[in-house]
Amino acid sequence: MQDEPMVSRVLVLETVRLRLRGHRLEDFEASARMWADERVVRYISGKPSSRSDSWSRLLRYIGHWQALSFGYWVVEDRISGDFLGEVGFANYKRDISPPLDEVPEIGWVLIADAHGRGIATEAVAAALGWADRHFAHAETVCLFDPQHQASIRVAEKSGYSRKGEATYMGRPTLVMQRMRPLLVAAPDFG
Repeated sequence: MQDEPMVSRVLVLETVRLRLRGHRLEDFEASARMWADERVVRYISGKPSSRSDSWSRLLRYIGHWQALSFGYWVVEDRISGDFLGEVGFANYKRDISPPLDEVPEIGWVLIADAHGRGIATEAVAAALGWADRHFAHAETVCLFDPQHQASIRVAEKSGYSRKGEATYMGRPTLVMQRMRPLLVAAPDFG
């Protein structure tokens, strides 16, 4: 008997323009292209990812759902199905000072052609709507290069505020936090 594919256990979220769904092995080429684009990684790692690193990342995303019941989604255009990026939550067990403890960390990355169109804000809102209904933690955090103004704006629009600075991999890193709001009614993503 074959195990049920993990992707079928990841809830699909839909917004007006986007579909967020679990990663599949077939997403590798699009994800690897995105992570190899210098415009995309400028404020993340500062250098393009190798195909091997992108493969490991894809497997890590899939494994997060298996091990922790949360993880990253593929962000795709709801109509065309085109790959636009990735958004989600992780526990990377980062060697960061001060430590993040076990607080879920949100992250997002989009192909360069999707930048500046409000897609990150829309995808993050969908992911946070899911998190607000599923996480025991009331807090989530996100980390940025302090110069990454576009992502800082997305975080602020999504309810994140500056928590402080940390050092990660020898570099200053901005830490932002968001507390779960009191919900009157949970959003319906279909």
